[in-house]
Amino acid sequence: MKILFWGTPAYAVPSLDALVEAGHELVGVVTQPDRRRGRGKDLLPSPVKARALELGLPIFTPERIRREPELQARLGALRADVSVVVAFGQILPPEVLAQPPLGCWNAHGSLLPRWRGAGPIQWCLLQGDSSTGVGIMAMEEGLDTGPVLLERSISIGLLENAQQLGQRLAQLSAELLVEALPRIETAGTGPEAERLARLGARVQGEMGLSYARMLTKDDLLVDWNQSALEIHRRVMGLYPGAVTQWQGKRLKLLATEPLVARLASQVSPEARYLLAEPGVLSKGSLSAAAAPGTLLALAADAGLVVGTAGCPLLVRAAQLEGKSPAQGQSLLQQLGCSAGDQLGVA
Repeated sequence: MKILFWGTPAYAVPSLDALVEAGHELVGVVTQPDRRRGRGKDLLPSPVKARALELGLPIFTPERIRREPELQARLGALRADVSVVVAFGQILPPEVLAQPPLGCWNAHGSLLPRWRGAGPIQWCLLQGDSSTGVGIMAMEEGLDTGPVLLERSISIGLLENAQQLGQRLAQLSAELLVEALPRIETAGTGPEAERLARLGARVQGEMGLSYARMLTKDDLLVDWNQSALEIHRRVMGLYPGAVTQWQGKRLKLLATEPLVARLASQVSPEARYLLAEPGVLSKGSLSAAAAPGTLLALAADAGLVVGTAGCPLLVRAAQLEGKSPAQGQSLLQQLGCSAGDQLGVA
């Protein structure tokens, strides 16, 4: 098939590679323009553009595809059979959606209608979903409202962060796209409603509908007055962005574990030891009376045990402003902290 591929982040690269490896003809790759990134603010291509350059594919980088009718016409002239979208980052206008005779299809990182919109991976972790998945969806003008052709679910581990989950979903997206495209080709062309009926695509209902809104800087700030599980979900879901304060500096939390007895089978051996250690977490210890955000104990092999509104939280890895990421004893030395010190104080 002749495919026009739309994608921008590293998440989309496995899908691009899979389509090429499956023998499809990539007539073009549409991705976001180069952006300034890193400390040096160098102008860098998107991961999809970088990979497309390696593959020798035609590349298009619209600033706003909705406002570029000339580029829309150039893309239409490629005569792609189908468009495939994986985390492109812009909403496609009706003129573009109508171009390919076999439709525009999106590999969406959730089980629709759960988490339509931006950041479905982050939001499923923030809300503590036990599972998620990928749906191959026919695109229409609404935001992630189209019928779903294929979908597959995966379970989410308690200690899995957004980057790790994203890598698994990226690979699943690639696999499902390769599986879906022969079906789409076999269904043939014609009016959209007839094509989708031949494919047996599932029309989305409204039951379980959620919107994954864009995240803001305020979302990144840890509130120690929440429970250990809520804070842990924030750290995992916003990885590597959740922050607190330590002696007037920003401390980025990179890995945590909720020290909750009912979750003991899902945490690390170090965390299980702390749960069983009466001198750290039992009644009568520092944790019973300490304010949320207080360092209850320093565990050289594990990290910081911090008080919350409920059970304590183990901070396994963190990065102090201006320093490298650290864990265990290295983290304790980097912070120069003691039991009784307070996190979250500017």
